[in-house]
Amino acid sequence: MAHEKRHDYHILAPSPWPVLGAFGGATMLGGLVLWFHDVTPAVAIIGLLIVLYTMYAWWSDVIREGRIGDHTPVVQLGLRYGMILFITSEVMFFSAWFWSFFKHAIFPNPEDISTLLTATWHAADGVWPPEGVVTFDPWSLPLINTLILLLSGCTVTWAHHCLIEGKRPGLLYGLLFTVLLGAMFTTFQAIEYSEAGFSFAGNIYGSNFFMATGFHGFHVIIGTLFLLVCLLRAKAGQFTPEHHIVFECAAWYWHFVDVVWLFLFAGIYIWGG
Repeated sequence: MAHEKRHDYHILAPSPWPVLGAFGGATMLGGLVLWFHDVTPAVAIIGLLIVLYTMYAWWSDVIREGRIGDHTPVVQLGLRYGMILFITSEVMFFSAWFWSFFKHAIFPNPEDISTLLTATWHAADGVWPPEGVVTFDPWSLPLINTLILLLSGCTVTWAHHCLIEGKRPGLLYGLLFTVLLGAMFTTFQAIEYSEAGFSFAGNIYGSNFFMATGFHGFHVIIGTLFLLVCLLRAKAGQFTPEHHIVFECAAWYWHFVDVVWLFLFAGIYIWGG
């Protein structure tokens, strides 16, 4: 009776994953420093493998805890708050890229940082985009990718409603279509990058463009994997209309990715080009 649980909170058992994750992150960071100094990439790769294993093992534990009933309504509420705070932190990341892009677009001759420019880093010299930079046509591949992401937002919402209404085929098809559309977006973005008329180095436009769109593309890959895991779990019958917090978080994340792309398309591809 002394150990009987009389509350709805989930008391976590001791876990090695926080320590192992911190060790992997530190190893990867130190390895990147060595790699940047042309020493060896091996340490960075080892750190990355440790981080990936920690992510897999830790999330596997979270899935197991949900399946055995540890994700009570109170715990699910905490998970929702956590996801909201995480997405908020991601908004701050993208705000930095947008801030840098619009700052240099509106004031394309930043004299206040001219002393920091290296010999190969040319200021825009009063013109935006900088001279010699051939921007993308926003009404070709960028528009197609915009339509793809908007459609994927519809399919993931369809899957969510089918899950709530107990329609298993619609749930599976909706998730499958969303994963395929996410993979299609990544493929088209890779094609777009291969045809770029500018590079990351050499001008502030290229640096801002690839940081903003590349960071978003990384999020698309993460979201696609997130939804792929949800698809596999849905196929295994691990979601119910009353209990699907992981899928709900995945859908929120995917809608966030969609909204960010709309700002990227309007601000960087159309206005900034």
